[in-house]
Amino acid sequence: MLQSLSIQNFALIEKAELHFSNGFITITGETGSGKSILLGALNLILGNRADYSVIRDPEQKTIVEAHFQISSELISWFESNDLDFEKELVIRREIAANGKSRAFINDSLVQLNQLSELTEQLIYIHSQHETLAIRKPAFQFDLLDSFGGHSDLAQKVRTQVLELNKLKSNYTKLKANKTESTRELEFAQFQLAELESLELEKFNFEELEEELNRFDKLDELKTTYSSIIQALDNENGVLDTIRIVKAIVEKWKHSDAKLAEFSQRIESSFFELQDVSSEAQNQLENLEMNPERFEFLTSKLDKYNSCLSKNGCKNQAELQIRFDELVTLVSTLDASDERLIELEKEISIKENEAKIKANQLFEKRSTSAKVLKKHLLNLLSDLKLQSAKLDFDLIQLNDLDPNGGMTIQLLFSANDGMDLRPIEKTASGGELSRLMLAIQATMSEKKSLPTLILDEIDTGVSGEVALRIGQLLQKMGQSIQVFAITHLPQVAAKGQSHLEVRKTTVNGKTITQISQLEANERVDAIAKLMSGETITLISQQNAQQLLEI
Repeated sequence: MLQSLSIQNFALIEKAELHFSNGFITITGETGSGKSILLGALNLILGNRADYSVIRDPEQKTIVEAHFQISSELISWFESNDLDFEKELVIRREIAANGKSRAFINDSLVQLNQLSELTEQLIYIHSQHETLAIRKPAFQFDLLDSFGGHSDLAQKVRTQVLELNKLKSNYTKLKANKTESTRELEFAQFQLAELESLELEKFNFEELEEELNRFDKLDELKTTYSSIIQALDNENGVLDTIRIVKAIVEKWKHSDAKLAEFSQRIESSFFELQDVSSEAQNQLENLEMNPERFEFLTSKLDKYNSCLSKNGCKNQAELQIRFDELVTLVSTLDASDERLIELEKEISIKENEAKIKANQLFEKRSTSAKVLKKHLLNLLSDLKLQSAKLDFDLIQLNDLDPNGGMTIQLLFSANDGMDLRPIEKTASGGELSRLMLAIQATMSEKKSLPTLILDEIDTGVSGEVALRIGQLLQKMGQSIQVFAITHLPQVAAKGQSHLEVRKTTVNGKTITQISQLEANERVDAIAKLMSGETITLISQQNAQQLLEI
């Protein structure tokens, strides 16, 4: 239950401190006095996003604070959100002109989605435009689901159908792309075959290029190796000269330490050059043209260079990466047929599951429609629509959709002799208001909401009908807290307490004031609803009479 509401620096409200009782509370005030401002402040408590234009004085923060009395049924919500539970709940919103907005639950900073989750279990505001929502299938489906207690099933069906539609869309795209995929697969397989023929893992193509270059310069290489051999190992060559020097140094190395060092170095050089001469001789003997090897190298490197060019690669490492990519691509494209078969099976399973749930939902909605129809007609009779008839026309379709594969129409007739017709074509504004009030009365009991706020739900009615509406709201107030913003004296008089919203000018500034009316003040406030600003004796007497009924 909403116990109090504090509003500071919000639109035309400079400061307001409101305390609320149980039961039915009426809110009145002339058009433009600021009743919508009160709802705007409450919407901040419900977690709506802040509109910074409501800040009255940009030098100060806008603060809206609400105190609720809550039940222990909400303990689990507080525990799951890591918040302390107190039966005296305090919710506060702060808005600053610099764009900062903060929300608090029992002085703990929270996100707006947390605030919305909590307050949707505490309070519901029915605004004027929502009366028109009754004409929409989405509202009618939700009404049956909420009344019948199968909203979870409806949501599950919706989720299943959306997932099923996504699978079907993927299947259609995959099938449509199959022709293109086949061409892409064939080309990828051709590229892969070319690279496989290179045997990249077997050969080092840099070494093959070096070997081919040797064949191309065979004569020059032979001349070079022959020159090395002649310079080193021929008579009077380098090795002969070193032998002579080596013998002289060996003779005198014991006489001079430096010569001993030279002896070692000369000997080392001699053996190194002797080894060079020997290897040069071996290379020269092996430098023979092998036509078969030459042809192999030429063919292999031609293919290699062609693959480099086709695949936009610079070297063997990049070509190996391209090879791995093609292996993955071929594997993926080659699996498209298997994926189509898998999708067909998955779609079939999901479709059967969704149809089973949709059939269950249709049965539950059909049952709920019969019970709700009877319940609403009883309430409409109390609201002076004794001849009203209504029905929920549910038709099951062959194809599934997010609504469970069915259509709905709320059919209505207000008078005897009139056929049932879709409500958007037959109900007047006053009839819509009464039907919506009957729905709200029904659902407030069903959802066990502690607080319900109705914004001019009595639009389009007067006289005896208005009195019946007031009586119904008064009765609803016996089980829940009900606020009703109204222009009707018959409704206003039924409130157990009465708030009046006034617009005044103080020090040249327009402000909105909200007052809790005493018994004698209520007479004048209700009289104003009948006769306007000029209160007459007759209107006062009528107001007093309404309060006493």
